[in-house]
Amino acid sequence: MKRALVATLALGIGLAAWWTYIRTRKSRGAHRIATTLHLNAKWWRERGKQEGDLLYVAIGDSAAQGVGASKPHRGYVGAIAKHIRNESGKSVRAVNLSVSGARLREALAVQLPQIVKLTPDIMTVAVGANDMADFDPKRFERELRTVLDSVPKHAIIGEVPCFFFGQPNKNARMANDIVHELADELGFRVAPVYESTRRQGVARTAFYHASPDYFHPNDRGHRVWADAFLPLVDKRLSSLLGPKHRQSTTGEATPVAEAVSDGATA
Repeated sequence: MKRALVATLALGIGLAAWWTYIRTRKSRGAHRIATTLHLNAKWWRERGKQEGDLLYVAIGDSAAQGVGASKPHRGYVGAIAKHIRNESGKSVRAVNLSVSGARLREALAVQLPQIVKLTPDIMTVAVGANDMADFDPKRFERELRTVLDSVPKHAIIGEVPCFFFGQPNKNARMANDIVHELADELGFRVAPVYESTRRQGVARTAFYHASPDYFHPNDRGHRVWADAFLPLVDKRLSSLLGPKHRQSTTGEATPVAEAVSDGATA
């Protein structure tokens, strides 16, 4: 009986210490990431000024900015840009219009007006995760429809990622039903970001794929996001350049882990 009590107390103390560590790490991680948001934005602004044979445009939020990754180009947008260059053999101009914290309404107000003067060869749209906190299905559908009406039909639409627990995850599932319904109606292809992130599992995500704030993906987590887009990116490349554009010897999308280098240019 005494041993059981001691063991229970030890377990309780251990869990309390672990929870304190997680909360402290999360708080420090969130502060560190918040102080670097402007650096990601500046990096992408400079990158967007460079010329390229192909134009890749990204609409999104902090994930598209590469927040949580060790460097901006190691985020999923940077990984996709690198993949396009490697697979096509052409230079790529990457214009990342995403804004950290953006919801659909901010994408409509700030990001989409900027594509008027652009003619993207490849485009990804992944925004909506920040709408999950106060999710309104009718508003989500209305705003998403307006977004889809404003982008080229070849744009690749990303699902809202998996949150694993609670109402945010229930909201994400409802939101993704709307994403697929509108995409089917309007003729868009959807990247399975939710399933790709869900498949990693909560433990693997927490220990291996999450940044220190336990919200944004780290380098590994961003690779998971990118891998959800790559098969559709390759389909778009095939329609642009023909089926003989440079791919791996298997004819499948080259895994991001191989496609992304430590170089700072895409």
